[in-house]
Amino acid sequence: MKILNKIALLSLYCCGSCLWIASVTHAGQIYTYEDRNGTPLLTNRKQSGPHLTKVKVTYYADSNIHSYHNWGGSEAAVLPSYSKNKDAFDQMIHHAAQQHGLSEGLIKAIMHTESGFNSNARSPVGAQGLMQLMPATAKRFNVSNPYDPQQNILGGAKYLSLLLKRYSGNTHLALAAYNAGEGNVDKYGGVPPFRETQDYVRRVMSRYNNLYASGIRIDSAKDKDSEPASAITSTATKNSSPVFTSHKTASSRKIIQLSNGTFTDIAVRN
Repeated sequence: MKILNKIALLSLYCCGSCLWIASVTHAGQIYTYEDRNGTPLLTNRKQSGPHLTKVKVTYYADSNIHSYHNWGGSEAAVLPSYSKNKDAFDQMIHHAAQQHGLSEGLIKAIMHTESGFNSNARSPVGAQGLMQLMPATAKRFNVSNPYDPQQNILGGAKYLSLLLKRYSGNTHLALAAYNAGEGNVDKYGGVPPFRETQDYVRRVMSRYNNLYASGIRIDSAKDKDSEPASAITSTATKNSSPVFTSHKTASSRKIIQLSNGTFTDIAVRN
């Protein structure tokens, strides 16, 4: 009986610990640390170690800060399961760009970086859909279903347009705010000194300049009846890197991270 009681207490403790961990890693709760050289580290997860000093904990409802990776061996790569999605949303991007006075290429570069053209993508900190809208941002721009491609793209475009106006057309500041939140950009008077955000701005601008600066070509003869590939969602791991799992379908594919940090998908049995 004593052994059973101990097991029950241990189970309750583990469940409580899991709930506590979930409560301190929810979207928007940002921990700021400094290393021995004074370099700031921003993360949505608690860190420990003698080389790090916790500075503070701040809540940014519009923050989508996490580590990004290419979707393959180069910045142009897309996961095999979503390769046909790369141009599937161009008409929606074109419409959103015209409606909000934006560059089509910039919207597509953000989409490529954020979700890899996966309409059901979810980041480790809770951002959703093609343009990876945080729940607070989706609500702010009246996006009732962030996994609906048209709603998501229009919401993301509206937010990007607002940010570009707020920062007088400075694309780097607008992208930094899209990733780290307007509060952080205002606080630091520029791109925040967070590795994740600085990396994010570099990735989006590089994709824009190298892949999408010339805009997108709308081809009315495209397969209008073709459907985008079924989506995947991602969850956080202990090191905050996303692990992707397919929604349950007749034939599913598992997304794995390779040793070089890139992702690929392999067929698995249900």
